[in-house]
Amino acid sequence: MSAAENNTQNLLAAVPNWELDRVVEGLRNARARWRESQRRKREFGGREFPSREALTGIIEGLCGALFPMRLGPPDLRQESEDFYVGHTLDAALNALLLQVRLELFYVARHEQTGPAEIELRAVSIVRDFASALPQVRELLDTDVLAAYQGDPAARSVDEVLLCYPGIIAIIHHRLAHVLYGLGVPLLARIVAEIAHSETGIDIHPGAQIGPGFFIDHGTGVVIGETAVIGARVRVYQAVTLGAKRFPAGEDGSLQKGLPRHPVVEDDVVIYAGATILGRITIGAGSVIGGNVWLTRSVAPQSNVTQASLQQQAGAGQ
Repeated sequence: MSAAENNTQNLLAAVPNWELDRVVEGLRNARARWRESQRRKREFGGREFPSREALTGIIEGLCGALFPMRLGPPDLRQESEDFYVGHTLDAALNALLLQVRLELFYVARHEQTGPAEIELRAVSIVRDFASALPQVRELLDTDVLAAYQGDPAARSVDEVLLCYPGIIAIIHHRLAHVLYGLGVPLLARIVAEIAHSETGIDIHPGAQIGPGFFIDHGTGVVIGETAVIGARVRVYQAVTLGAKRFPAGEDGSLQKGLPRHPVVEDDVVIYAGATILGRITIGAGSVIGGNVWLTRSVAPQSNVTQASLQQQAGAGQ
């Protein structure tokens, strides 16, 4: 064996030294500087923030409870549906309660809110969330039916529920929107981002979406926080319902919560690649063509295409 080969073997056999003590110390110092800059205090030894992993499991359980024979366990039988739903909901809601507590304690760091008050509010939020689940199921039934009726390739409502990314996204949104309305927006946003990661569809949990909503194909769809969508609306891939501008306050920071996204009335169809920006209204029954860029309101029953917009622009010159 040559000297070079011998040195190589020695190097491969040696245990690498990553200097972990120094790296761990550096990371600890970085965390300390961040917490100090954010004026954060460690008031208890456990986790401070809700867990994305925990919420993924909670949503999986809720989906099974909402649609037990299709999204529940593969060996479930109809005669044991109620037992499965009750057992699954009990586990999911208790797990959700832990996550709600974490968000409420996180928010209360700078407030004069005691642990007992936080606990009562957390229980109330989860109880109200549970009470909303039958209505969520009824809304989702309208979404599933809209997808089946709106896509000639769909062979059954079961195929739609099991396979369509738009349905996965709207299930998450319906659940996230309830959490958002109950005052736990961080949990709601995590639930929305779980669906975003899985489907490529980005729906802010604050968006108000009526019954019978269908996202066909879906990848690249973006729906902003203050968007309002009516009944029986259909959108295709890469549609954006976004903001046109972001007003700033006196200190230069962006103002939060202002209505800045479109209002889409009932029975509107928005084709692939359309971008609709600002607090404008798309009138009921309108059709917005593919790749249209729209920043003004349109009347009910309008048919807006790139060609019609170019003609209007030319007539205004």
